[in-house]
Amino acid sequence: MLRPLLAALFLLSTAAQADECDALAARIAQATGAKKVGRRVGPSIDVRAASGVKLDLTCRAQPIVQASSGDPSPSAEFFRELTIASELVVGEPAAVVQPILARAYQTALREGRKSFIQQNGWSASCYTDSAGALRTLCSVGRIPTE
Repeated sequence: MLRPLLAALFLLSTAAQADECDALAARIAQATGAKKVGRRVGPSIDVRAASGVKLDLTCRAQPIVQASSGDPSPSAEFFRELTIASELVVGEPAAVVQPILARAYQTALREGRKSFIQQNGWSASCYTDSAGALRTLCSVGRIPTE
């Protein structure tokens, strides 16, 4: 008797999380001028901003948004779109997120390793690789409290 009840509660919780993630993806799409939200693959949803920057929203314990670039130096649009999406994901103003994201990127470039910066319950991280096809990967998300 308890087992079916727990299974039903789990399914309701999972559906609610999916609905929240879909709603967040729709807000990111609207804020970045995307024509539509991409398809969901597991916990991830792709959003292609009007500028062409591809954002990936992953919803697990806490949502995380990331962007990747194959360019040696990502465009200003790359950082602008990621900052706009990050504002919606972590609830901090873009003016707060942008310099932290820029610092994470510059640190990753300078030190040649992943840079991870924590700030008021959220984090920004960037990874750079001068030789690979994926030159830059940056993400921003809330830090899970559990």
